[in-house]
Amino acid sequence: MFHKEGYKIILSALLITVTIVLSVEHIMGNDWIIKMIQLIAIILFVLVLQFFRNPKRETVLNKHHIISPVDGKVVVIEEIFEKEYFNDKRLQVSIFMSPINVHVTRYVISGEVVFSKYHPGKYLVAWHPKSSELNERTTVVVENKTVGKILYRQIAGAVARRIVNYAKVGEKVIQGSDAGFIKFGSRVDVLLPIGSKINVAIDQVVKGGVDKIAAFNNYN
Repeated sequence: MFHKEGYKIILSALLITVTIVLSVEHIMGNDWIIKMIQLIAIILFVLVLQFFRNPKRETVLNKHHIISPVDGKVVVIEEIFEKEYFNDKRLQVSIFMSPINVHVTRYVISGEVVFSKYHPGKYLVAWHPKSSELNERTTVVVENKTVGKILYRQIAGAVARRIVNYAKVGEKVIQGSDAGFIKFGSRVDVLLPIGSKINVAIDQVVKGGVDKIAAFNNYN
């Protein structure tokens, strides 16, 4: 199953791959070189397919848990001052996605979208400390009656040049459902209330829509 954001790119990549595989035999005389070019074209097409894959995830809904919004590695767990929406201290958990990860963004909690904003910006490497403030990004806040307001940011990286955000203010959303997509490498920050129980560690690999990254009200 592939994400809808990849349909046009997959089709274009397929046409290019077929063109290369069929035409290279007519313009190259060396069989070894022909096979090598064809193999490289096919491998690149397979990489495009795997990047846009959208595996079905069974999210166990829980209003006391914050789940991982994406697949990737936890690279930051720290207290910061969030100045765009809350203007107070928050606990930030950042997850870095490499080009080989699934890049679907999922809602971390069920609730109502109360804030959704796109910011144009730079394309620093996603693990750069300033990428949360300087890179192209979207900021979304979902309000849940149990845990309050949770903010997450989709952040473009050095390669990613397109952030897709489906969150609309006033919309009711379900934990684990599709919230957007970031093309070709990126990072997502989740901003939690101070005192949240963090269930992940630095360098831990997490799965979007499945693994819980935090819990509230003494839940594990």
